[in-house]
Amino acid sequence: MANLSSGIILIADPFLKDPNFKRTSVFLCDHQPNQGSIGFVLNRKENLLIGDLLPDLEACNFPVFYGGPVQTDTLHFIHQCPQLIADGIEITDGIFWGGNFEQASVALKKQLIQPNEIRFYLGYSGWSEGQLADEITEKSWLITEANRKLVFHTNETQIWPEAIKQIGGEYVQIINYPIDPALN
Repeated sequence: MANLSSGIILIADPFLKDPNFKRTSVFLCDHQPNQGSIGFVLNRKENLLIGDLLPDLEACNFPVFYGGPVQTDTLHFIHQCPQLIADGIEITDGIFWGGNFEQASVALKKQLIQPNEIRFYLGYSGWSEGQLADEITEKSWLITEANRKLVFHTNETQIWPEAIKQIGGEYVQIINYPIDPALN
């Protein structure tokens, strides 16, 4: 199992009750044990396109995802285009958080970026100092290493099960657990 650090994916336990994180996979972009953590839910697409939010990009039909319940009026992005978007922070092998949004906007208008190379998020997932470590201890989350295949998966509904499969072993069986075992 991976250690709690930037560049991992948190996989929600199938019985996690928090509606913000039910059956989600969260890409952890910043983890500071003495300060807190920030990440983005990978598998919850909003019913919005980036062009709906930014008139300057009205022709861009890239989807917008729910990043988490914190500051849902803010827009964030991760990408794999450092050659087009300067100043992004490399979180893990070829996956960058943020950067020069003006450059991103120009590249999008020129159609130099494909939908599987950038993801936009409204809000983010955040944890205060020690909170995420406590949730890991409580078994609310499983951990796996992030990679481009999972973070930029072309079918967001497959990220949670694929992340579990990546862990392998006995964990694979939880993919088929019912959402509410009381109804089983």
